[in-house]
Amino acid sequence: MIELRSDTFTLPTPAMRDAMVRAPLGDDVYAEDPTVRELEELAASTLGKQAACLTPSGTMANLATIMAHAPRGAAMLVGTESDIYIYEAGGASVCGGVTYLPVPNQPDGRLLLSDLAAGFPDDPDDPQFAVPALICLENTQNRCGGAILPMDYLAEVRRFADERGVPVHLDGARIFNAAVGAGVDVAEIARHADSVQFCLSKGLGAPIGSMVVGDADLVERVRRLRKMLGGGMRQAGVIAAAGIIAIREHGRLAEDHANARRLAAGLAVIDGIEVDPASVQTNIVMFRVPEHRLTRTRFLAETHAAGVALAELGHGRIRAVTHSGVTSADVDRALTVIDGVLSRS
Repeated sequence: MIELRSDTFTLPTPAMRDAMVRAPLGDDVYAEDPTVRELEELAASTLGKQAACLTPSGTMANLATIMAHAPRGAAMLVGTESDIYIYEAGGASVCGGVTYLPVPNQPDGRLLLSDLAAGFPDDPDDPQFAVPALICLENTQNRCGGAILPMDYLAEVRRFADERGVPVHLDGARIFNAAVGAGVDVAEIARHADSVQFCLSKGLGAPIGSMVVGDADLVERVRRLRKMLGGGMRQAGVIAAAGIIAIREHGRLAEDHANARRLAAGLAVIDGIEVDPASVQTNIVMFRVPEHRLTRTRFLAETHAAGVALAELGHGRIRAVTHSGVTSADVDRALTVIDGVLSRS
């Protein structure tokens, strides 16, 4: 199976598996796992922050960070196309008592400053309103096709937030893709946010885990909330060992980006496919199939039966995600399968 549904399907490399077996271990709830400590120090220094905390998932990492930033009864500004708003089960409201104030994402992933400003009440002392206590961005922006938020835009949001006295949280599940795609150091992106969450288990290729980075006081609150949410882990060095290698070898993401561009270019010449190769910035390709010839459900079923796994991602679009388990030969084979399925419709 050529797996294009998500980069969460990556498998650990032989080096990761070996490191997981050999990792020195301790009890991480007691802060005594040396491999976890090494990973957290590496994550913090790589992103230019004071401290870091390993969590089991990106969902927990985002939730614990939101709760650490925003008190109950407060609001957070978040994109209508963001993973936090759509795919994380409303956890900020359910567990944290934090209200979502959805702001429309632009096609390139940005939240316009004018739209962010509209989320703040004219009279913040009016008790009828939940006052924003946090701005959440996503980089890369998944549902906007893996879009990279521009560096000057991140600086603008930073200034906007400082003027209003609210922190910025960056859901950077794929922040290393953003850094490689933009040709900048990942710390340059992270410096515009008070906190960053990033996934070890997507394009970076580790089997489990996400990191929260930020200042030491914030991360300590996140660590306490992680425990409350059920994320306290014991000999977690077996997870952390793979994460260390994942961070150190993140430069290989450029190969995934090249394969995504190869896929988009190939899709563009298949009759009926709607795709914009110029919009592909990282490892995500969004496209549409001609519904009058073949429904999305049938298209996905037929490509899967022929050995290519794809996924629908809202607004009538199909998403393909390249990763370490997908070679350029796999991309060419996937294009042959897709062309064949559509030519038979």
